[in-house]
Amino acid sequence: MSRKLLLVGSVPLETAEEVMTTFGTPLGAHLTSMPDGEVGDRRYWVVKLAFQVFNGHPQMHTVKRPAPDGDTERLIPRDNTDRWAFALNDGVEKVSFGEPGWRLGYAKDALNSYFIFRTLREKGLLAPHLRFQVSIPSANSAVSPTMFPDREDLRKVREGMLPALKAEVAKIVEKIPGEDLAIQWDCSWEITDMYGGVPGWSAEQALERNAPQFRALCSDIPETVLVGYHLCFGTFGGWPRFAPPDLGATVDLANAMTAGSGRRIDWINIPTLDTTDDAFYAPLQRLEPRGATVYLGVIHNMARFEERLAVIRRYLPDFEYSAPCGFGRSSPEELKGILRDHVAAAGESAA
Repeated sequence: MSRKLLLVGSVPLETAEEVMTTFGTPLGAHLTSMPDGEVGDRRYWVVKLAFQVFNGHPQMHTVKRPAPDGDTERLIPRDNTDRWAFALNDGVEKVSFGEPGWRLGYAKDALNSYFIFRTLREKGLLAPHLRFQVSIPSANSAVSPTMFPDREDLRKVREGMLPALKAEVAKIVEKIPGEDLAIQWDCSWEITDMYGGVPGWSAEQALERNAPQFRALCSDIPETVLVGYHLCFGTFGGWPRFAPPDLGATVDLANAMTAGSGRRIDWINIPTLDTTDDAFYAPLQRLEPRGATVYLGVIHNMARFEERLAVIRRYLPDFEYSAPCGFGRSSPEELKGILRDHVAAAGESAA
C-alpha cells in the first residue's frame, strides 16, 4: 500500500534546487509539502542564530565561541565542548530583536526558496499538489540552555524570541499564498526538558514551561496555511542526541501542543528509536492528534522496519512515515541510501 511521507527538513546539499529535484521529484506523489533542505547557514539548525543574531547583539555578550581553525574563525562547533555561549549584559530586563520579520533570516530564506519551488513546480519537476514547507525552530528551541547557561537569561531571551519568530511567520504569510504554504515548528529542547534533561530544571514543570508558546506561535496563522510540529530527540553529535526510555513525555507534550495551539494542527511528527520494546511505544495509545495526521519517524534501519511497525501498531494503528529527523548532519554520500529507504517505505520499488 502506498503511504504518505513527511520530509522533516534538512538535507546536506548546497542548493534548494538540488534538494527539491533530488527528493521532491521522486517522492512528490507521497508528500504534502516540500522543504528547501535548510541549506546554507541553516544546515546546523539554530547554530546560525548564534553567529548571525546573538553574537554582537547589544544586550548580550559572547562568553564562549568555537575555537578557531588556526588563524581562521570557526562558526560551527566541533562537538558539545565547543559550543557558543552567551550572557545578558548587566541590567537587561527585556530582550528585543530589531527589524521585525527579517532579523532572524527565516522569512528571507523562505521567500528565496519559494521562488525556486514555484519555478520547479511550473516546469513539472515537482508535483502540482505540493505546498512549500517552511521549517522553523520554536522559541524554546531557538534559544537553548547550552547557548544561555544562566536560566534567568534563558527566560528573558526566549521571551524576546517569541515576537521575533511571530514577525518572521507574519512576513512569510504576507508574501507566500496560504494555499501554497505549510509551516512546521521544530521542537527539540522541549523534548529534552520534558524528560528532565535540562540541568537545574525539574521535568514536573516542563509542560507549563513549554506548552504556552505554541498558542502564541500558531494562533494568528491563517487557516489556509497548513501547520505541523516536528518533535525531535536531536542529532548534534550523532543520532539520537539523547534516547528516552519511552515515548510517554513526548506524547504528553504532543497532546498539549495540539490542544493548545489556538488553531487546526495538520500534522504531528514523533521520532522513534530502533527498538521493538513494547514499553517504548505503549504511550502512543493515549496520543490525541485531534484530526492531525501522525507521522512517526520510523524510516531508519530498514532491516528491522516491518518488525518495529508491527509493535507500534499494537498501540497506534493509523500513522504515516518519516525519518526520525532531518538529514542535515548526514554526509551527501548517504543520501542515495536515505532516498532508497524512503521509496521503500512508501511502498514502491526501490530499484
